[in-house]
Amino acid sequence: MKPTDAVISGTGLFTPEESISNEELVTAFNAWVDLFNDEHSEAIAKGEVEARTYSSTAFIEKASGIKSRFVLNKSGIIDPHRMAPKVTERPNSELSVMAEIGVKAARQALEAAGLDGSDLDAVIVAASNMQRAYPAMAVEIQAALGAKGFAFDMNVACSSATFGIQQARDSIRAGSSQRILMVNPEICTGHLNFRDRDAHFIFGDVATAVVIESKAVVQAKPHFEIIDTRLQTIFSNNIRNNFGFMNRADESGVGAVDKLFVQEGRKVFKEVCPAVAQQITEQLADLDLQADQLSRLWLHQANRNMNDLIARRVLGRDPSDKESPTILDTYANTSSAGSIIAFHLNRDDLTPGELGVLCSFGAGYSIGSVVLRAT
Repeated sequence: MKPTDAVISGTGLFTPEESISNEELVTAFNAWVDLFNDEHSEAIAKGEVEARTYSSTAFIEKASGIKSRFVLNKSGIIDPHRMAPKVTERPNSELSVMAEIGVKAARQALEAAGLDGSDLDAVIVAASNMQRAYPAMAVEIQAALGAKGFAFDMNVACSSATFGIQQARDSIRAGSSQRILMVNPEICTGHLNFRDRDAHFIFGDVATAVVIESKAVVQAKPHFEIIDTRLQTIFSNNIRNNFGFMNRADESGVGAVDKLFVQEGRKVFKEVCPAVAQQITEQLADLDLQADQLSRLWLHQANRNMNDLIARRVLGRDPSDKESPTILDTYANTSSAGSIIAFHLNRDDLTPGELGVLCSFGAGYSIGSVVLRAT
């Protein structure tokens, strides 16, 4: 097994106060369907426009395992005349919304690690949904925490957190940093099309944070040693969001469906699951580890069916709820933060020496897996 040079010494989780149940979401969606079909009744009758169909709680739970989701704003999302969150834009003199929730998660992580912001050498914001192009949210969070050193944003969609952990570990191994904060603020409801029956239930809002330290300086107990990290990207069009600064250069694309989250769900399931299982299996083999040595799989929380299949392929049997914990039933898909939430909430029962894999996967395709050992 490879020698350890970096550890995870603290994690933090910010959960919004408001939550939307499947029942509430379906009621809003179906009300919008009625509004749409009434407005376009003549065109629908002529075959010029396709009538929209109802969603249901049974459909949502069977397709995803999701039962509810936390959101920054509920009223705008369940308003059938709006179907989008209401988040007031702030002046530049105030902390931005995404930085604010990131700081809340970060302070928890720092407290768990026994550190102050001034102890940090770097801040990485790794998320799939960025509030703006620049200045980097990481620099804003760095300033709010009183951290020194450098900060930057990075985006590898739902895999951003595991990719961010490797960037932090690489910086520690190179000697440029000793203590790094990695933050995942995700306001996923901002990019979700709540008028898309196949996707309107997928995402929620949250923020997580992870402190990564050199093994030589860490003081917090317990902590988790980073045994190995592995990253992989494979280009695919099956998960996309085409919104960006070039949107204004072609007015025909403004407001188009592809400027929000879109995916070919069945293709994603078929292609991503085997790739993730293969990466974890090969990583374990290279470390001379067997799957039965794993006590925990903290997988990306996108879809319960995907996670069950991946865990089954890695372990060679059906996983228990304890071995492969699920949090998406109450949090839904929170993009980069999902696997971190699973780790944050389901690790305290591990004893020193026990092993687990933190893994995320998403658009790109991108896959990141981190082998951890409890101290």
